[in-house]
Amino acid sequence: MSQTALGLIILGGFALIIPAGMLILSWIAGRPRKASHTDRTPYECGKKPFESAGQPFSIKFYLVAMLFIIFDIEAAFLYPWAVQLKQQGAMVSSLFVLVEMLVFVGILVAGFAYVWGRGALDWDR
Repeated sequence: MSQTALGLIILGGFALIIPAGMLILSWIAGRPRKASHTDRTPYECGKKPFESAGQPFSIKFYLVAMLFIIFDIEAAFLYPWAVQLKQQGAMVSSLFVLVEMLVFVGILVAGFAYVWGRGALDWDR
């Protein structure tokens, strides 16, 4: 048996033993308690809920969340570009890097304008 396989077996053993040990220890050391009526009711700022908790969210919530993730990831690409542009310095290819990012930002702005124009960012609709 190779050293790598032995290491994986030991790691897998730890991955099984440690969580199981934590569960067993909490079951042994934990104090038993009965669930009261308060524990079984949904909490909403100390008041009784006025709607069922099973109601689905509006699709607008998910749409705005996805758009935020998309535009946030796009903005994260600006940092490596800035580092690359700084490393290029006065080289001829720095103009190519600049034009490439302008195209990227242009596509990003076009997508944002499209989403805004379609009303995906309006919560009131």
